Amino acid sequence: MIAIISDTHSNLAALEAVIEDIRSRHIERVLCLGDVVGYGPQPRECVALTRKLGFTIMGNHDEAIFHSHKTEQFNLRAEMAIEWTREQLSKQGTEDEVAERFDYLRSLPVSEERAIDSVPLLFVHGSPRKPLREYIFPRDVQNQEKMREIFSLIRGLCFVGHSHVPGIYTEDLAYTHPSELELLKIYHFEEKQKAVVNVGSVGQPRDNDPRACYVTLTDEADAVVFRRVRYDVEKTRKLIYDTPGLDNSLGDRLLEGR
Repeated sequence: MIAIISDTHSNLAALEAVIEDIRSRHIERVLCLGDVVGYGPQPRECVALTRKLGFTIMGNHDEAIFHSHKTEQFNLRAEMAIEWTREQLSKQGTEDEVAERFDYLRSLPVSEERAIDSVPLLFVHGSPRKPLREYIFPRDVQNQEKMREIFSLIRGLCFVGHSHVPGIYTEDLAYTHPSELELLKIYHFEEKQKAVVNVGSVGQPRDNDPRACYVTLTDEADAVVFRRVRYDVEKTRKLIYDTPGLDNSLGDRLLEGR
């Protein structure tokens, strides 16, 4: 079984809770879909912990750390958070340790392709068309041209994050939120089915559920389970409030998962 996480956004309390949940299920393989940093109060700690997990691909906030001009599409709160995060990553540790943090984020690939039991798997942060920046939202099932082009670029299952909204997109232009699934939140794939799976967000959920979100993929790649994990939201919120470089609203939104 593989655990797939995304969008930690410097929220260490959420990341630690998710890792504990993953370990409790005796899952050894963890893949991260990017945005390790941004928005949250503990970027150094989240980078250090993510480096120990396994394979990670790049998110747009990770990229913005070493390409300042990449924040031009960010809102003011996100841009301020990236500037603050860049400063924090430059602090503490030797020169070599600081350089390693930046080198790690800079070296992350923008996509990864694998296969399990002949099922092709594609991992990107945003979408197959624009791996770092394009969002896939539930409303996009109404955009036939966009979704058909996306599905033309995948051969099996594609795992994404970026929007922070978990769910399954299928080639017949349907979207299923985890709340629509049965109690165990399992989604079974048909043989040779194409699907886009948004794994949700560890550190900043935006589907009106404040619990951290991630998915597990079966060894046969024939089903995913959406998992929600409670963590100390108030702890992260207080750290954000105590950080002048971060807007308080970034902490408030965590309480409602928005």
